[in-house]
Amino acid sequence: MNSTDNSTSQANVSWSAAIRVIEAGVKYAAAEGLAMTIAITDASGLLKAFCRMDGSPVLSTQLAQDKAWTAAAYGIPTEQWFEFIKNDPPLLNGIVHTPRLVVFGGGLPIELDGSTVGGIGVSGGHYTQDAMVASEALKAL
Repeated sequence: MNSTDNSTSQANVSWSAAIRVIEAGVKYAAAEGLAMTIAITDASGLLKAFCRMDGSPVLSTQLAQDKAWTAAAYGIPTEQWFEFIKNDPPLLNGIVHTPRLVVFGGGLPIELDGSTVGGIGVSGGHYTQDAMVASEALKAL
């Protein structure tokens, strides 16, 4: 049996890239006076790197990880979910009960060469602030 016919390969964000992204996010958040939690997952949504800045809310710990998971799992920014479901009552009332799914800003897919290789999730401020930190952090790539 030929393994190339029966398996696939998935590119993933490297640990060193994940650390660069977190460092860039921390630097930007600190300059803005924000205390954030930043999570990076690989393409399958498994935690790759994590940082909880001093003073960030405890609730942000899981939210950042879930935002990164959502972005990696679906390959779209978390903020796009609400627009997608808001006028669809079955989805609006059903999918929001999916464990780990986040439907507001702060999660972005990490894309390299046209493929989703991971996700970043940021939590600790208003979701618009979270999204801005995530966006700025990805500039490190």
